[in-house]
Amino acid sequence: MDRITVKNLEVFANHGVFPEENVLGQKFLVTAVMHTNTRAAGLTDDLEKSINYGEVSHFIKKHLESHTFMLIERIAETLAEALLIEYPLMEKIDLEISKPWAPVGLPLENVSVSISRAWHTAYIALGSNMGDTKGYLDMAIERLNSLRGCKVKKVAKYIETEPYGGVEQDNFLNSALELMTLYSPEELLEQLHVIEQDAHRERIVRWGPRTLDLDILLYDDIVLDTEDLHIPHVEMHKRSFVLDPMAEIVPYKRHPILDKTMVELKAKLDREAQVEAE
Repeated sequence: MDRITVKNLEVFANHGVFPEENVLGQKFLVTAVMHTNTRAAGLTDDLEKSINYGEVSHFIKKHLESHTFMLIERIAETLAEALLIEYPLMEKIDLEISKPWAPVGLPLENVSVSISRAWHTAYIALGSNMGDTKGYLDMAIERLNSLRGCKVKKVAKYIETEPYGGVEQDNFLNSALELMTLYSPEELLEQLHVIEQDAHRERIVRWGPRTLDLDILLYDDIVLDTEDLHIPHVEMHKRSFVLDPMAEIVPYKRHPILDKTMVELKAKLDREAQVEAE
């Protein structure tokens, strides 16, 4: 990925743990390395096809001057988020916030915090078989798209499916969506649980009826296995109500463990179902 760098931009702003820092202010140095594709701009000489580093510099200055934070960690986090949202061509940013006048009572050149933040691609499964099923799926999509740091890119058509897991219940309405997000997997899971709770989801019976079920299927190409979260979703390759919508929106996306595309996994599951039916 190509990079555009703004190095050691000087900004006088009011941030710090001590009250006098917030009142008197001090100098900060900001270095921003913006990851983007400069190919189109390089071929056309068109600034609209790149990131205007002059605009970015003024954006950084305004952000630091219009807020007051105790920690430079907080400056870096809020600034990275704001820049990624403001500039659509920016895929990733590396930020360093330096504090040359850090009041530590010892001689030093500066204190700095460096972070890297980027857009990530997640795939979410949606399901409902209680109440207004379409309304619950519509609500979940709208809520995800309205979250700061989230953008719904694709949504599969809604399909009616038979329940999975052997619990007698009504048929489900299912779908899947592609989401661009600044959240970590754990933070995204928390947001999904909030949306489920707002739909009055109750976790009583495993694979039982529910107003809304939201699952992270994939997150970039990571493999994550914790007590609360498993990515890729451990059951996705066994579920037609997951693979059908995934094959619709990202047919050639590969499963990071099985190394099969969504259409290949769907075809395999369809063949197994046909053999079982015979």
